[in-house]
Amino acid sequence: MRNIYDVLRGPLLTEKGTILKEKENKVLFKVSKSANKIEIKNAVESIFKVKVDCVTTMNYSGKKKRMGKHEGRRSDWKKAIVTLKQGEKLDFIQGI
Repeated sequence: MRNIYDVLRGPLLTEKGTILKEKENKVLFKVSKSANKIEIKNAVESIFKVKVDCVTTMNYSGKKKRMGKHEGRRSDWKKAIVTLKQGEKLDFIQGI
């Protein structure tokens, strides 16, 4: 098993994520491309000390970008939607 800090890359603070957090008690994370649902669940539970109900993952392919005549590509990434159990709460930004 890998280090739990290698699994989670960071939170995704988006408008959609804020709505999901308020209405459905779900939190968005950017995770390692090779992480599976069990590793993500264990990492969130051990780092944030909350109980996780389920994990949904989505893979995104990087977009092509141009700089003049040169064409590059953004890297592929993976997003995880973590549903917390009833009564659990997780806040990244406090005091704003």
